[in-house]
Amino acid sequence: MNAMRLIEANRRALARSEEPVAIVMEVWQSQALAQAIGSRLAVTGPPELRGEALGLSEVGGRACGVLDAPRMGTEDIRAARLTETGEAQDVLLALDQLLGEVGMALVGVAMGAADEGVYWQCMEAIDAADESRDRVLEMLRRLAVRERGLPEPDSAADPA
Repeated sequence: MNAMRLIEANRRALARSEEPVAIVMEVWQSQALAQAIGSRLAVTGPPELRGEALGLSEVGGRACGVLDAPRMGTEDIRAARLTETGEAQDVLLALDQLLGEVGMALVGVAMGAADEGVYWQCMEAIDAADESRDRVLEMLRRLAVRERGLPEPDSAADPA
C-alpha cells in the first residue's frame, strides 16, 4: 500500500479515537509509519534526504518504544503494509500534518491523565513526535533547496 493511503488511514483512525488507550494506540501506529517511511526514504529516497530519513526512522522507533505497545499481530500494523512511498514531497507534507495531529492528541491524553506514568509517557511521546516533525520539515527544506537548484548552506564553496 502506498504511503499516502496509510497516512490518511492513520489520520482517520486517530480522529475517530476517543478513549486515551485508543488514542495512544493510534499514536503508536503513526510513529511506526513514520519509522517505516523514514527507513524507505533512507534506502530509496533522494540522496540529500537519506541522513534525515534515517534519523526519522530512528526517532519513530524510539517513540514506539516509549508508548505501551499495542497487542496486535503484524497484519494489524498499518506500517507493515507500506510498499511504496510515492512522491517524497507529498508524503512528507502529509506526514508532517499527521505528526502535528499526533502531538495535539497526546496533549489531550496527558491533560486528562490520572496516572503520573501515563502523563510522563505522553510527554516523552510528544517530544518524539516533535523531533519526528523536525526531521520531516528538514527533509522538506532540502527538497525545496534542490528544486530551486541552490547549494546547501553547509556545502557552499568557502569564499576564502
